[in-house]
Order: sequence, then structure tokens, then C-alpha cells
Amino acid sequence: MALALVYDPRYHDFMSWASLMVEGYAGQQLAIPSSNDEWQEWGAGLLAIDVFANEGAPNPYLYKNWDDWASELVNSVNQKVN
Repeated sequence: MALALVYDPRYHDFMSWASLMVEGYAGQQLAIPSSNDEWQEWGAGLLAIDVFANEGAPNPYLYKNWDDWASELVNSVNQKVN
């Protein structure tokens, strides 16, 4: 079983955090966001990657801020590891 890799969003803005995630999932052809305003659409694309889809990662459209969603994404993945 593959584990999802999610970088800690603290101390990042959306574009730097998303760049780390894009690099980490380069093999999945995760798109590079073109602006901060696209974070929910970009997050939906991340959830299309099977390792996230299979683990019940949080829906970005349920959050007002990207960093709240990203933190919950980290929490949801860490719960699976413990």
C-alpha cells in the first residue's frame, strides 16, 4: 500500500507548497497552479491521484482557506500512518 506524501504547509504560501507537491507527484502529472486563486481547483486535481482518493482526503471546496485545507490533508494522511 502506497502512503501519501504531503508536505507541511506551515511557513509556505500556496504557490511554494503546491510546487513541492507538484514535484513530489511529478509522475502523476499534477498540474502547476497558475495563481493563488486556483487552490480549490488545484486541490481537486490532487485528490484525483489514487493515493489521496483511496484515503478519503478532505474536499478542498469545503474550506475557505488553502492552508486550513492543506493542514487537514496532512492530518488525514498522518492518521493513516499511526
